[in-house]
Amino acid sequence: MATHHGKEGVVTAGGTAVGELTSFTLETTGDVVEDTALTDGTKSFVAGRTSFSGTLEMHFDESDSPQETLLAGSSISFVLLPEGNTTGDASYTGTGIVTGMSINNTMDAIISKTVTFQGTGALTVGTVA
Repeated sequence: MATHHGKEGVVTAGGTAVGELTSFTLETTGDVVEDTALTDGTKSFVAGRTSFSGTLEMHFDESDSPQETLLAGSSISFVLLPEGNTTGDASYTGTGIVTGMSINNTMDAIISKTVTFQGTGALTVGTVA
């Protein structure tokens, strides 16, 4: 089993690489619905709907693209590439709505920017072609 260093990660939003990216997260969740009958001795469940969301962390740079697509309320198409963009590397592709954007300016630190998104529709798991 191969392991990978975080420095390999790449994210594109709207077809453009997110500049100054420092980290990202992707979370997938699945609902469960109880279908236990009154006479059952143990609970049972069935799988429900799934969803995904995530966070992009980056250094703030006003000249980096795509600034306008990373504002709250914007719809974005993205590709998350945790191990890079070489043929055969894992890819996660989807569309989401930016739910938040914050800029953090601290004395004696690099200004950072955080973007959160909620996925809409299905998340496609594949590999780089």
